[in-house]
Amino acid sequence: MIKVSNLQFSYPGGIEVLRDISFSVNAGESCAIIGPSGCGKTTLLYLIAGLLPSPEGAIRVNGTPSANIRGNIPMIPQDYGLFPWKTVWENVAVGLVLRHIPRQQIRKALIPILEELDLMSLISLYPSQLSGGQRQRVAIARVLVMNPSLILMDEPFSSLDAMTREHLQTLMARIWKAYHITFIIVTHSIEEATFLGTDILILSNQPATIRTVRHNTHAGTDAYRSSEAFFHLSSEIREILFSQNRNDTP
Repeated sequence: MIKVSNLQFSYPGGIEVLRDISFSVNAGESCAIIGPSGCGKTTLLYLIAGLLPSPEGAIRVNGTPSANIRGNIPMIPQDYGLFPWKTVWENVAVGLVLRHIPRQQIRKALIPILEELDLMSLISLYPSQLSGGQRQRVAIARVLVMNPSLILMDEPFSSLDAMTREHLQTLMARIWKAYHITFIIVTHSIEEATFLGTDILILSNQPATIRTVRHNTHAGTDAYRSSEAFFHLSSEIREILFSQNRNDTP
């Protein structure tokens, strides 16, 4: 579904952010991108979404250059991206309203997803009246009602407490499998990358290159977090990241 080839990107002023990035994500799989803070993870995500100026190299989504589908790839940002003046119902429905979908069809699309994400009792509330976990579920619901084949997520659970974060990771894994969605998640959490990434892309310091890719067949499975395989892969990723920091220390 996604193919990135020989990607190079610099911001104005010659600040090189990404260098020779190549990878692919198959339909129905997930990719977790992890690396040092400030290395360019979010920049890479925005390039895939077509939200930054065209870089050197190629990014294709279902065979189409990402720049040609700008704005049509659902993204869940760190701050959830909810409209504070709209209720939960209105926030979840906004994409369908903009497409001029009839009200009855909107209702038919929203109710099953709101029920699945345990949001029906909150539909009249505003984002300021919700907890962080509730706001995140609203952001996920707003994407799901659009029936996407691909979702991009930029550290979506970073501001949540540990229990809520783990619950939403499990929820996202269930949604991923139930809806056969392809998704890419940028994260700073090694355990989150290990749990959610079919492939785990480990980036270097800026200018970011791909240090390695780890394939992870157990991603998203119920008992994975408590398994020896989870511990060993998390430890391996941690060592790769920390070894780079040690090498970069004067």
